[in-house]
Amino acid sequence: MDTISPNAAATPAADTASAARWTVDQVEALFELPFNDLMFRAHSVHRTHFDPNAVQLSTLLSIKTGGCPEDCGYCPQAARYHTDVANEDMLAVDEVVAAARAARDNGATRFCMGAAWRGPKQRDLERVLGMVKAVRELGMETCATLGMLKEGQAEQLKEAGLDYYNHNLDTAPEFYGNIISTRTQDDRHDTLDKVRAAGINVCCGGIVGMGESRRTRAALIVEIANLDPYPESVPINNLVQVEGTPLHGTAVLDPLEFVRTIACARITMPKAMVRLSAGRQDMSEGIQALCFFAGANSIFYGDKLLTTGNPEAQRDRALMERLGLHAMGSGS
Repeated sequence: MDTISPNAAATPAADTASAARWTVDQVEALFELPFNDLMFRAHSVHRTHFDPNAVQLSTLLSIKTGGCPEDCGYCPQAARYHTDVANEDMLAVDEVVAAARAARDNGATRFCMGAAWRGPKQRDLERVLGMVKAVRELGMETCATLGMLKEGQAEQLKEAGLDYYNHNLDTAPEFYGNIISTRTQDDRHDTLDKVRAAGINVCCGGIVGMGESRRTRAALIVEIANLDPYPESVPINNLVQVEGTPLHGTAVLDPLEFVRTIACARITMPKAMVRLSAGRQDMSEGIQALCFFAGANSIFYGDKLLTTGNPEAQRDRALMERLGLHAMGSGS
């Protein structure tokens, strides 16, 4: 396995947006550093590129919940699983705007809209385009996660003013088939290519805690970091286990291993926004603080994260105050 000094430069190209060609051995070596060495290195990279005490606040709203035809093993919105998530109609534009306005007034600067689709039909996309335009008029950054895109749809989203498109790779290529069978990871890359070609910023991350090995987590980081260029936003999700889904009952990931994953994401993608996403509700404040030190500088902020809970905004604000953190764009 390649060895990496804890004080070594990340890579010759690590301070650029271009993909540094990371190998799985190299990232696994990062994971295996003594914890303090890994934290020191990740925080040093983070401090080089960002205000270390600033956190971006984003809010995610499910605009179309439930009834998804996919079989993602982690997802309670899949129609084939028996969960408490009902198949609901898409929200009206005025409902979305009201939620975005409330998020903005509560300090969020980015508003993300998610829909439980394999991919949007054109008639559905038309309504989403109206939502994107309306949220942009509130002065917020816009993000959407709508599944796989067909030819021309990314360009329509760009024209409507979409800033970011989220489409996660979920896990390493060799583990992907253990989690999803209704689409391939190449399908996901195809959508990411469409998004990038349309000039929309890419939001792409993955999920850990699905029973994968450390080497698989390293391979996921490599798959994301070696996109050219690597994503502007990288959400790292910790599996939220929902009864009725195939992954319910999976052994829970060691919280310090999650922190290591954040640190490796920061080192390999030094200029990306690294976001604490699903699973944060179950993290202690101490673990969240370590994640911020390791390079996480974005959170989903509010009381819902699609169909699973998220820490209340007031509690987030209290923790940030105790840690001396401030919302990005708000000053110190």
